[in-house]
Amino acid sequence: MAYKISDSCVACGTCINECPVEAISAGDIYVIDADKCISCGTCAGVCPSEAIAEE
Repeated sequence: MAYKISDSCVACGTCINECPVEAISAGDIYVIDADKCISCGTCAGVCPSEAIAEE
């Protein structure tokens, strides 16, 4: 199951460089491409605002 970024995202950029499959894209809030996401949880582990969780 893919991870999703909630509205709690502060767009700090911490998660982007941690994603091993480059599934996260920047914006006002960041977005995870569910087709690329391998559900490793690395992004959720580094998110300082706890805005990333499994769908």
